Amino acid sequence: MLVVQKYGGTSVATTEKIISIAKRILAIRNKGHKVVVVVSAIGHTTDDLLALANNVNSQPSGREISMLLSTGEQVSVALLAMALHELGCPAISFTGMQVGIVTNAAYTNAKILRINTGRIRKELSKGKVVIVAGFQGVNLRNDITTLGRGGSNLTAVGLAAVLKAQACEMNTDVDGVYTADPRIVPGAKKLDRISYEEMLELYSLGVQVLQPRSVQFAQKYNVPIHVRSSFSQKDGTLITKEVKTMEKEVISGVTATKNEAKICIRGVPDRPGIAARIFNDIARKNINVDMIVQNVGEDGLADISFTIIAVDLIRTMETVEKIRRELKAEKVEADSDIAKISVVGVGMRSHSGVAAKMFRTLAQSRVNIEMISTSEIKISCLVRKHLADKAVRAIHRSFKLGKK
Repeated sequence: MLVVQKYGGTSVATTEKIISIAKRILAIRNKGHKVVVVVSAIGHTTDDLLALANNVNSQPSGREISMLLSTGEQVSVALLAMALHELGCPAISFTGMQVGIVTNAAYTNAKILRINTGRIRKELSKGKVVIVAGFQGVNLRNDITTLGRGGSNLTAVGLAAVLKAQACEMNTDVDGVYTADPRIVPGAKKLDRISYEEMLELYSLGVQVLQPRSVQFAQKYNVPIHVRSSFSQKDGTLITKEVKTMEKEVISGVTATKNEAKICIRGVPDRPGIAARIFNDIARKNINVDMIVQNVGEDGLADISFTIIAVDLIRTMETVEKIRRELKAEKVEADSDIAKISVVGVGMRSHSGVAAKMFRTLAQSRVNIEMISTSEIKISCLVRKHLADKAVRAIHRSFKLGKK
């Protein structure tokens, strides 16, 4: 059996942890499995390197940033190989370039074009553990590229796909995906299994267990991902394609996103093209809009409300105020004292009444709903920020998502 394992920065943050991970890898190899390991940079190395770059250049080029950041993973893979050698385990470390991970030319957010597996397979056939630097590759000009934040996950999934691995493990500082944030809901339950779609929705709502591109890649090539703790042998959460049994669980999780802000443009002319004009101008500023509601008023005027990430509020208000003056709209209102409560589950496709139950639960908890947004497997409501945790606990309890 071929196993691809990925270890994040917190898993290899100290030499003691690196030695512990080496022992874990050796135990798997001793069971007769072939092992390919993908490793992130130690601890906060990437952030430290970025700080160094900004100390010498306020706007460093993408090429040089990739050149710099790629060194973090090279330290990790070399140290892990040395730790395995000390345990008597044959191992070899590779950079992304050495292993043949070829990407496009988008230096700091590159996409994988192909992976040449020849060198990996050759070393595996010799009985070695192959250790690959995550987060990096090389473009067609032989320049080093990086895959964006969380790119080591993408490296692991990519290798698992091309090597046709039987297992792809993401070993990290959490032991799986939960029905809710355990810090908000102490009785939250770890999920045994979740679909790719549900994981992507949860990521968009702040559950940042895996880089979304890695989940999309896994979905495309049907690579099951096992998210588990680096510091425990317990099973974690399997992220896989949707199967019929998943529909039995109507809801997989409930989340609260507290980093959003709402903007309302009042008295906008109610005619074709106005909404396009507003959101085109916002999009040109690379500002992502989430929920949108338009209310038709009187005298040919309408109110348009939408939500954005709170850190974009000032930039968005500058753009919207300019639009307001040009359209002669009445006024613009901003509100950052909000939170988005969401339920996610593929079971919504085959079960009715989920929205009604969610709204009824919030009403009984005296939590007022300000905006509503839905997709095929998600329902989101905007509420006051100070009521967010209360709302999550009430919904979690109402849908019986906790430990039995």
